[in-house]
Amino acid sequence: MRAPSGWPRADTTCWCCRPSPGTLTLAPDTVAELIVGIADALARHELRVLAIANAHLDPAHLGAVHRAVERIRGRQDGRVAFPDLTRKPWASRLTAEFKSGACHAGQFETSVVLEARPQEVREEIRRRLTPNPRSLSTAIAAGVTTFEDAGGPQGYFGAPADATAGEGRETITLLGAILAEAVLAELAR
Repeated sequence: MRAPSGWPRADTTCWCCRPSPGTLTLAPDTVAELIVGIADALARHELRVLAIANAHLDPAHLGAVHRAVERIRGRQDGRVAFPDLTRKPWASRLTAEFKSGACHAGQFETSVVLEARPQEVREEIRRRLTPNPRSLSTAIAAGVTTFEDAGGPQGYFGAPADATAGEGRETITLLGAILAEAVLAELAR
């Protein structure tokens, strides 16, 4: 997978991130402030709930999002829907590969890209990638700080060669349903 030509990608500072072409690396506190700032701006327009759709699972990034959510909810009428896909009940609804932790640029993510932006997948490379069953989330929890040391020198974990656009369509539909459920739950609060 690659970012569309000319599109920068913003990541929080994370355990494995090294500056690379096309990326903007942001400190976790900057990400939290940005989310809170967006919530503040939208609240002035009487937006009832801020919905955050996120599939970036790096612990530093998730921590920043959770800090922002806590700050927003701590305010009068502060409402935010953030279904953290690493937690119950959301995680249990996702694919076996996702639940295994071996899902960085693997079947789960690659299927989504094959459905949404197939032109961005280098098929000749993807089809040749052998499955990497190592769990990136387990490696991170153990203190590993690089893809290489986590057992993924090419930066992928899982089975990208097994990805299909059909699975991606199902995953996108499920992720949309999860976000809608989180918004409805927040509105009911």
